[in-house]
Amino acid sequence: MSDSEIMEVTKKFAATIRETDTYKEYLLQREKIKTQPELYDKVNEYRQKNFDIQNESDSEDLFDRMEAFEREYAKFRENPLVEDFLQAELAFCRMMQDINVLLTSEIDFE
Repeated sequence: MSDSEIMEVTKKFAATIRETDTYKEYLLQREKIKTQPELYDKVNEYRQKNFDIQNESDSEDLFDRMEAFEREYAKFRENPLVEDFLQAELAFCRMMQDINVLLTSEIDFE
């Protein structure tokens, strides 16, 4: 199989992913939250802070920093639009991670 054939199969696989309930739910929740631009901006700020905390090299106080972060945003997460979007996004990310793990395990790649 040629590289171009692999790319074509990959495009078809991406189309299949777009048909999953998980992806459709993510899109639905994303569109709902985008109807409130200020709230969407705050969600993006939350996501960026979460990413930054989890990817800092100093993991010594990670647990404490994550606890403080979660306390800071607890009331924010009570908003159903926020929580529904974040849960849908998490489900989609986990599906993509599972796909990546499975794909990597099925080929001889170190």
